[in-house]
Amino acid sequence: MIKKFISYYKNHVGLFILDMFSALLIAGLDLLFPSVTKKYIDEYIPDKNMKMIIMVAVIMLSLYLFKILLQVIVNYWGHIMGTRIEHDMRADLFKKIETLNFSYFDENKTGMIMNRLVADLRDIAEMAHHVPEDIFISVIMLFGSLSILFIYDYRLFLVALFFVILLLTYSFIRRKAMLRGFRKVRVEHAEINSQIESSIGGIRLTHSFTNEDYEYQKFQQNNARYRESWCNAYRAMTIFVTGNDFIINVFNLSILVFGGYLLYTGNILAGTLFASILYINYTIQPIRRLINSIQQIQTGLAGIERFYEIMKMNPEINNPEKPIYLDQCKGQITFKNVGFKYQNHEKYVLRNFNFSIKRGQSIGLVGETGVGKTTISQLIPRFYDVTDGEILIDDVNIKHYDLHTLRKNIGHVQQDVYIFFGTIKDNILYGNPKATMDEVIEAAKKAKIHKFIMTLENGYDTLTGERGVKLSGGQKQRIAIARVFLKDPAILILDEATSSLDNITERKIQTALEELAKGRTSIIIAHRLSTLKNVHDIIVLDEEGIKERGTHEELMTQNGYYANLHKAIF
Repeated sequence: MIKKFISYYKNHVGLFILDMFSALLIAGLDLLFPSVTKKYIDEYIPDKNMKMIIMVAVIMLSLYLFKILLQVIVNYWGHIMGTRIEHDMRADLFKKIETLNFSYFDENKTGMIMNRLVADLRDIAEMAHHVPEDIFISVIMLFGSLSILFIYDYRLFLVALFFVILLLTYSFIRRKAMLRGFRKVRVEHAEINSQIESSIGGIRLTHSFTNEDYEYQKFQQNNARYRESWCNAYRAMTIFVTGNDFIINVFNLSILVFGGYLLYTGNILAGTLFASILYINYTIQPIRRLINSIQQIQTGLAGIERFYEIMKMNPEINNPEKPIYLDQCKGQITFKNVGFKYQNHEKYVLRNFNFSIKRGQSIGLVGETGVGKTTISQLIPRFYDVTDGEILIDDVNIKHYDLHTLRKNIGHVQQDVYIFFGTIKDNILYGNPKATMDEVIEAAKKAKIHKFIMTLENGYDTLTGERGVKLSGGQKQRIAIARVFLKDPAILILDEATSSLDNITERKIQTALEELAKGRTSIIIAHRLSTLKNVHDIIVLDEEGIKERGTHEELMTQNGYYANLHKAIF
């Protein structure tokens, strides 16, 4: 996990070296000041050497002006390095999330995924910049101060060494409690993000059912857990910080008393004692910095763990080692003894399921909710993999096809159309981002939406609003159809594409769908039987599998489930 994180520095080695080198020079300049102070007190002032007093002061001032440049490098370019690492990690994480199977999104909340992409990586970026720099400076300052202190007076060195070891020991013991606390904070942060995302996304439904108080109560439960997680984290942090502060205060007091005793007995010079006290403070500064780094490390490590948790996931549905590219899809589909059940579910949705569709043929799927109609549509493009049996397209198992070319040849129009925030043109272009504007317009005309678009003030550049809130259901459906026209797939799947529309809008869209289905292998899932009259074959499903099959006229003459359903409706 840590090795994976460190690998992100390789593209920014130049900035990392510049940052560390500047930090090294800053630490060196800080270590120089107590030695100069010792010279002043023990030599220059007693000798009344004004020339050296002024010359050394000018040199030190010049060095401190140079230190300003070094601090600019550390503070600005160090943060730039951290931000660039964050950018690279976010790009990789988003790319990874895009490859994950539907089952991952079935089990994980959108808000939690968003939290991993934003908040977690921000903490990691801060750690990426500050922690290496802080640890490097702290180690240089700590060992440098202790080494010079040993040269000045070994007795003060031993006192300082004892307290340094005590501080570091206490810090490492208490860090585990902090790590647990901040891990819990991250979990609850993601939960409250998910709650907010869900509540805001469903705000119209909340208002329509007057459930504002209910949503508030749900939010307050998450809010309380989030507050409690921070309280626990702050409790661990308080014990950590106050314990360290107490040890540091006793450290300062011990040096003051013992150093004063040495000066009183004539065992140390005043300049040496003053310089030693400065160096001892320089041992405390890096320890404080290390203590702060430990907190930042805990927060960053919690983020890295969550980042790595996703990055190490291997999608269950992958390209085969030697994929077959489905470049000239004919559209023949065959289900052979297919069985399927969803992850973590015992019950099979499909069992020993068999049927085939010839090239260019259209079939309708009818049946009660839960018999597997939508599941069939999701198995063909391998959104899920079959549990048993196999699915063939053009007599080849779909598991042998390159995923990209397989899905490129399959077009979906669903009941719940997703419209991205953006323009109408952008949403149609989703079917083929490389298409020209003329092709977009042609697709819109075929989908019977062009005339409506041209009545809008901004035409194709009209914003759709969040999830297409500015559009009606029929308009969203026709944009979805235009997308598929632009994609031009060999296989078309219509999943309840008109079931939520009024009769007049349905007839308009049905015309567009019939044109879309021409020359394509089409699977039409429908509750409205009026949409199935012109299909080549209708398959009636129940929990056992295929109950009836035939054309509309054949099924009506059988006087079975389909006929009874049709009579009940019409």
